[in-house]
Amino acid sequence: MRKTNDKSLKEAIEQMMQVYKIKRKFDETGIIAHWPELVGKPVANRTKELFIHDKKLFLRLESSVVKNELMNMRSQIIQKINEEANSILVEEIIFL
Repeated sequence: MRKTNDKSLKEAIEQMMQVYKIKRKFDETGIIAHWPELVGKPVANRTKELFIHDKKLFLRLESSVVKNELMNMRSQIIQKINEEANSILVEEIIFL
């Protein structure tokens, strides 16, 4: 029998992440970890640097051809990332 203030482990962890304001960083880390699945292995292998700061995804790529392709697919990539995170995590992509 559950008490009225009992929570599932998932709810408790989510609440803790909200209280300590680490949910956003947790989601950002998850997106970076899933980068190969979001854009594909060939693109991920050519990604030198990847980080998120202030709702901006910063990318450094070693191939100008891949960079050009990703520039054309910016809105699709942003949409995929935000769907994966179930929140607006990225609003802009900046190529370094």
